[in-house]
Amino acid sequence: MAQGNKNGVKGESGASEDELTSDILSHYSSASETASVQEEGTGGEQVDEQTAQEETEDKLKQCIDNLMDKSAKTRLAALASLRQAFSSRLLYDFLTERRLTISDCLERSLKKGSGEEQAAAATLFALLCIQLGGGDEAEEGFKMLQPVLTNILNDDSASIAARQSCARALGMCCYVSTAENGEDLIKSLALLETIFMSSYANREGALPTLKPGIPGLHSAALQAWSLLVTLCPASRLTVLLDLHLPKLQECLESNDVNYRIAVGETIALLVELGRDIDEGFEVEDSESLCECLKSLATDGNKHRAKNDRRKQRSIFREVLHYIESEDFSEEKIRFGLESIYIDGWMRRRIYDAFKDILESGVRHHLQFNPLLRDIFGLGAPLIIDPTVKANKISRFEKHLFNSAAFKARTKLRSKVRDKRADVM
Repeated sequence: MAQGNKNGVKGESGASEDELTSDILSHYSSASETASVQEEGTGGEQVDEQTAQEETEDKLKQCIDNLMDKSAKTRLAALASLRQAFSSRLLYDFLTERRLTISDCLERSLKKGSGEEQAAAATLFALLCIQLGGGDEAEEGFKMLQPVLTNILNDDSASIAARQSCARALGMCCYVSTAENGEDLIKSLALLETIFMSSYANREGALPTLKPGIPGLHSAALQAWSLLVTLCPASRLTVLLDLHLPKLQECLESNDVNYRIAVGETIALLVELGRDIDEGFEVEDSESLCECLKSLATDGNKHRAKNDRRKQRSIFREVLHYIESEDFSEEKIRFGLESIYIDGWMRRRIYDAFKDILESGVRHHLQFNPLLRDIFGLGAPLIIDPTVKANKISRFEKHLFNSAAFKARTKLRSKVRDKRADVM
């Protein structure tokens, strides 16, 4: 396939990035259909699956090449194409061989690109970590890009969109690649705290006046932080609960509906974790909290948008119900022949975090990605077609389930869930 040259002019094929993305996805589709045709044995002319796979990889290679193009428009289009590809299918073998090249390109985009390019690069890096599965490769990439993500997140002059994306990427990449000693976890938690704690009330109890866009950044940082909190051992959780629960209750008075909702969900998560540690756990000044939650759950303020009021009331009814009676509205997520149950605030936070990054591809990854299947306790992927297992999955499974780093991450998560050890 003809490659674009360095000044951003397309190669002889003249294909646009939209066409490139469409072609990639259609090749994924044709590869899947091939397996069905072969299994059914209809006797017609069979599509050459290997040829389709090679063509798909050629198009992905073109997109990777375009990440180094001089044209910002071409780089942005390549980032968008790769994001769609990474969220739509597993590409472990392909990406393992090219992870350093891709990481170098993403580092360049994060350091030198516009705010839009930085935001896209951070999201693609999170997808890359999910694709690599939390083993040595993902941890290696996180060590490489963590300082860059940190610098952008701390840079008040950087675009809000870029800082939001870096907060989400930092939380997700740390979650899937954190080492057993917990050092990266501690650093990431502390960094994210410095972002959203600037929304806390002052000594007089007054909330700060925030610039436009800042509540969105605080929401992203708080959600990334709450994802990482699910990995913390009991001793650390006790400290976090004492420090943050009272302050977060004050933030329920925020003027931004999305930040109020993020705060409410985080309060419910922290209370759930507190009750896991101690069945007798009680929120300080619970009557005041419940009154505030009840007000938000029945808010009829006409100055708020109708959809905002509806969303807020729905979420805060759930939060209030959980705080008062410990009941949670269970949700069933179906994918392929399977399903998972979202039966608590911790499980919801983890699922929502992956959904935010993977978008519509989250069900595909739940079905086939051993990383997500391990996190949600699903076991090894169900293989319907033996030809797919032989060609696509076996190496992926073998690597992930035998990787020392993957075992270490799973061991850490098991320790935390069982509350038997303090790793920090």
